[in-house]
Amino acid sequence: MLDLQGFGPMLLLGAWMTVKVALTATFFGVLIGLGVALLKMSSSRAGRLLGEIYTTVLRGVPILVVILLFYFGAISAVNAIAKSIGHTDFVDINAFVAGTAALSLAFGAYATEVFRGAFQAIPIGQIEAARALGMSRFLAFRRVSLPQVWRLALPGLGNIFLVILKETALVSIVGLDELMRKTEYAVGFTKEPFTFYLYAAFLYLAMTVIAMLIVQWLERRANRGLQPTQATA
Repeated sequence: MLDLQGFGPMLLLGAWMTVKVALTATFFGVLIGLGVALLKMSSSRAGRLLGEIYTTVLRGVPILVVILLFYFGAISAVNAIAKSIGHTDFVDINAFVAGTAALSLAFGAYATEVFRGAFQAIPIGQIEAARALGMSRFLAFRRVSLPQVWRLALPGLGNIFLVILKETALVSIVGLDELMRKTEYAVGFTKEPFTFYLYAAFLYLAMTVIAMLIVQWLERRANRGLQPTQATA
């Protein structure tokens, strides 16, 4: 049996923090991605340009740099505002909020293109038929477009989630006690890096496998009632 010298519960708490960061970033990232995808497909030239700038910048900059810029930039901005209203004490930023915000923006940039491709895969005739039946634009979006977009985008969103799940290790650099930071504590105390990093790798692998199984289950549910050729289209 692997001797963790009493650090097992601490590493499991770190793994739970990793899961919370990944799930929170995914939730807000999906909302951001959906909104920016609609922006990029809108008739507004300014909106399309804004969406293009967002996705280009966020996909072109390493996530670690985004985390650092967001964390230290937010600290500077908050303290500048506090100083302007007469508050002299230093104001720190919660590492969980800063880390999940940065990962949400990164998730949203990649999810934007997944959603945009899913929207473009829906036959335009379905939308025209819904409008001809008297549905409003919003109702047609909710009843016709959105369910199909969810089904078509789910595999891509699942892949992005797996990437973000592993990228949560980068949030440790701003002080969040997720799995990698807890592992570094254990390594510093025991001087056994191989043992604890191997255990951390096992935990990441276990979380990845569980996430893959959940995504596959969601895909099967989303594809219920479809022919095999339609489900894989």
